[in-house]
Amino acid sequence: MNSICGANCEICSFSSDCRGCAETCGRPFGGTCVAAQYIQTGGMQKYLQFKQDLLHEINSLLKANQLPAASALSELPGSFVNIPYPLPNGKTVQFLDDQRIYLGSQIEFADRGICYGVVADTTFILICSYSIDGSEPELILYRKR
Repeated sequence: MNSICGANCEICSFSSDCRGCAETCGRPFGGTCVAAQYIQTGGMQKYLQFKQDLLHEINSLLKANQLPAASALSELPGSFVNIPYPLPNGKTVQFLDDQRIYLGSQIEFADRGICYGVVADTTFILICSYSIDGSEPELILYRKR
């Protein structure tokens, strides 16, 4: 498979479910990919600038919530990061689309048994926490961009 963003598809753990972004015009799992969208319309440089600006915006939000900074953002399938969050009324809700590719990062504190996760694209930023094993998710912030 060939990637649009330069990812090494041979080492990707999602390659068995992926149809390849070059072969699908940037829709490897059926939904849009934020990286492919930027690269196809403005080139790699525009995408890298978007990613850098988004990381800066995310780190400002993390700092405002007294959370540690993220060091980088990676392309992640929605199915990997679409956690169901409990609401005060007892229901749970998922905010993401399993078929899309988002940008995200995980900040892990193994000694405390907690992780902070960040997921974003051109339209929103989501910050959450969860235990090391993925249980006990808590939505910290969901902000439209």
